[in-house]
Amino acid sequence: MTTAITAGPLVSLALPENRAMRLATQIFLALAGTLLLTVSAKTKVVLGPVDLSLQTLAVFLIAIAFGRRLAVATLLLYLAQGALGFPVFQSTPEKGIGLAYMVGPTGGYLAGFVVMAAIAGWAADRGWDRSAVKLFGVLVVADLIMLLMGTAWLATIIGAEKAWQFGFMPFIVPDLIKAALAAVIPAAIWALLPASFKR
Repeated sequence: MTTAITAGPLVSLALPENRAMRLATQIFLALAGTLLLTVSAKTKVVLGPVDLSLQTLAVFLIAIAFGRRLAVATLLLYLAQGALGFPVFQSTPEKGIGLAYMVGPTGGYLAGFVVMAAIAGWAADRGWDRSAVKLFGVLVVADLIMLLMGTAWLATIIGAEKAWQFGFMPFIVPDLIKAALAAVIPAAIWALLPASFKR
């Protein structure tokens, strides 16, 4: 039986009511999310200390689709995989693996992804993913926090001026585009769903 929801992320439409099946589905989604994060991290353009990739877009979409709790769990699982030495990060294994990589130039961004997912997921939990304009505003704030966390950490390694030059400025326009895409896609999906899902 189809259940309409007044708020909540898209995943709410697919989760079974049975507790065991619900947990199994959430575990599967979290694992699938870590795979998407890995693939998106490897799709990169080399810029310098921090490279440009599709990972920000992937984090946005996971958070919006999954909601805050499952999204944060997915990001933490992803970080745990990396900490254990799996080559899931952007420049692993060529620039190191495990915790040694995580405390390198991209460490602040990795931590920032968790915060960004929490903020975007929080918005989706409240049904803000049905409005592209409202969601875009939230995603811009979430992305700004992530970039500032990443730049602050990078500054401890290469200095504040270079961190700002190489770790913040090159990402402003690309991340705005990613935020716009991530805001439009779920709003379009909700608009296409039958009215019975959206009462």
